[in-house]
Amino acid sequence: MTVQIKPVTTKKDIKQFVNLQFRLYKGNKYWVPPIKSDEYHYLDPKHNPALRKFKNKFFLAIKNGQVVGRAGAAINHLYNEKTGKKYVRIIKIEFIDDQEVFDALIKAVEDFGREHGMELIHGPLGFTNLDNQGLLIEGFDRLQPVASVYHHPYYKQHFERLNFEKEEDWIEMRITITEDEVKRAERLVPLVMKRFGLKQLEITDMKQAKDKYADTLFEILNEAFADLTYVVPFDEELRQYYINKYFSVLNPQYIKVLMKNDELAAFSLAMPSLSKALQKANGHLFPFGFLHIMRALKKNDTLELLLTGVRHKYRTMGLGAIVIALQQNTLWNNGGKYFETTGMLESNKAVLANWKQYKVKEQHRRRRCYVKPINAE
Repeated sequence: MTVQIKPVTTKKDIKQFVNLQFRLYKGNKYWVPPIKSDEYHYLDPKHNPALRKFKNKFFLAIKNGQVVGRAGAAINHLYNEKTGKKYVRIIKIEFIDDQEVFDALIKAVEDFGREHGMELIHGPLGFTNLDNQGLLIEGFDRLQPVASVYHHPYYKQHFERLNFEKEEDWIEMRITITEDEVKRAERLVPLVMKRFGLKQLEITDMKQAKDKYADTLFEILNEAFADLTYVVPFDEELRQYYINKYFSVLNPQYIKVLMKNDELAAFSLAMPSLSKALQKANGHLFPFGFLHIMRALKKNDTLELLLTGVRHKYRTMGLGAIVIALQQNTLWNNGGKYFETTGMLESNKAVLANWKQYKVKEQHRRRRCYVKPINAE
């Protein structure tokens, strides 16, 4: 039966768009369900400013009267200006293992891109680099970190069947912290900080951190990530959106900030892993989902590293390694011993170098952004 592509326009459409993934991954012990209210907000222009800033359209694929696929199309004109290329992005694609369904979704995204003069289609991506990005291509038997993605293995096969090629990969590592590494950090970090005239800013209050330092942290992020693939600077509205998103779940003890000459020089944001808690919540904060999340935030052996940034002028001082060492020792003192690095661009050698010092590490997941030309009609 022919696949029907329906634009997402109504509340019912949005609900079906969000719920599809819960049906596709039901019973999968490695997939981590998002909170449904967050997913609804992502698709609501009142909550997500990216929907107002970038051209976009979302689609449902329907077959035999049932929703069997979904995808979004978006054009980040700022990134296109940066690269000099005309890309349309594939966003939030999910689908059953059906060639006709996948092909129809990709055609809908291509048609949207062609309509707006685009020449290339790539993804999966988000509106910005702080949205979940990439298609899982390795690590299907590993628990998904919250700041990452999960996909069925057949997704990769369908992308490559349509001649999509690798554009960029993210790799994810699981680090086991040992007592030797903790002791080494306790010995070396104070010496390095003294040598470079660095001080650690103690964060004890989340409201103070958000009001006083969040804007500067994102300023550093803009600067530190400027040359990376898929990255463009965040304007004020997008910055506030992501500040609210991240700072709502952070614990002040996992906000590490280094100062030099009364200037914020580097930072790291992390949070205890919520993967198992979100599996128990199954998309809902209430009535009991928030309790699972609160327990995970208080007692956890695994820390997800969300964002690390270093001012460009201090990049040769090894400040990234220092803020990670500070995270490591706090985690260890709290009874934990594992880092999840979430996604690091394979091409970002400076970040990957931070993990050479760890003896026990495993690259256990890989995500990919695919790209191909849009076929002319």
